[in-house]
Amino acid sequence: MAPKCLNSIAMRLFLALFIAIFIAPNLILAKNTQEIRGLRMNAIDRCWRANPNWRRNRQQLARCAVGYSGKMTGNIGRGLVRYKVTDPSDNPVKPKPGTLRYGATIIRGKVWITFQRDMRIRLEKPLLISSFTAIDGRGVSVSIAGNACLRVFEANNVIIHGLQIHHCRAQPASSVMGPDGRIVNLGQVDGDAIRLISASKVWIDHNTLYQCQDGLLDVTRGSTDITVSNNWFRDQDKVMLLGHDDGYLGDKNMKVTVVYNHFGPNCNQRMPRVRFGYAHVVNNLYQKWAQYAIGGSMNPSVKSEANLFVASKSGKKEKSWRFFSVRDAFENGASFIQTGFGGAKTNYNRQQSFPVVDAQSVRSLTRSAGVLRCTQKSRC
Repeated sequence: MAPKCLNSIAMRLFLALFIAIFIAPNLILAKNTQEIRGLRMNAIDRCWRANPNWRRNRQQLARCAVGYSGKMTGNIGRGLVRYKVTDPSDNPVKPKPGTLRYGATIIRGKVWITFQRDMRIRLEKPLLISSFTAIDGRGVSVSIAGNACLRVFEANNVIIHGLQIHHCRAQPASSVMGPDGRIVNLGQVDGDAIRLISASKVWIDHNTLYQCQDGLLDVTRGSTDITVSNNWFRDQDKVMLLGHDDGYLGDKNMKVTVVYNHFGPNCNQRMPRVRFGYAHVVNNLYQKWAQYAIGGSMNPSVKSEANLFVASKSGKKEKSWRFFSVRDAFENGASFIQTGFGGAKTNYNRQQSFPVVDAQSVRSLTRSAGVLRCTQKSRC
């Protein structure tokens, strides 16, 4: 028995060594190759992630936005205030210096907010973000979770980047500090991760959003010129709503770009659901939805372009819409019913336009969706 036991141990050691030397490096190389390939194809990420000195020039990010938000150059330049969050606490009416709410509401003009260290922030009431505010979570791990979350109300030129936002809850009517240091009275608030209300020129990039009481992202009440990019949406029933309700005609002018996002696993519906307005849904990965992926009402114009839809092995396979589809790809029996025809043209200007990648490359393209894993001393 002893020689057989020794032989068995020796064989296991040999196999472990073989895997460590020959197989594991190849797997790592394959993964890195896919990430590099995705970076080269991603018009946003290749603009700044290749720069090893991005920490010294964080504001370069503002020039990298694509889609209907356009370049966010209004957030940088003369008069910019660089503000660092050092305190994860929150006072909704009298925010303290060093807290996120202080930087997002009290400071006037252009402000670029970063974080001193990893932190989990429990907002006592919804955070109303002022115009010309960039919230930049790169280099640390920042979570906004467990209670109230983010709202952009009648504000413009807003960047939300690099945050984990989850377990957001509905809130009763309350008063909070609002933009430009003004107290705002809020009615009851649904439990959304991010809600835009009459907002414009907003860029939501590289966030991870999941498990909120209502939805993950609502774009409502005339909000327009929005880009939603490189985010990871998962573990949620209602994911993204574009358009307030069937009676709000102000959303006819809404324009939203949804690009390079990863939807799933465990997402049920609304990726997005569109009312009125126009949405360009392009180069996204849909992974095992339950009810439907893209839907809409009130005659919106939607162009679904070069997305990859991977159905679950059980459950609903069909992705139905009344929209224009071009070059979408389907796996595991996924299918769609297209009842709309025509170009559904994007009409991007030069600052908004970007190349569309073939749907078969979407896995590589979205491999880095969500919060990036980068530290203060590493490249993102």
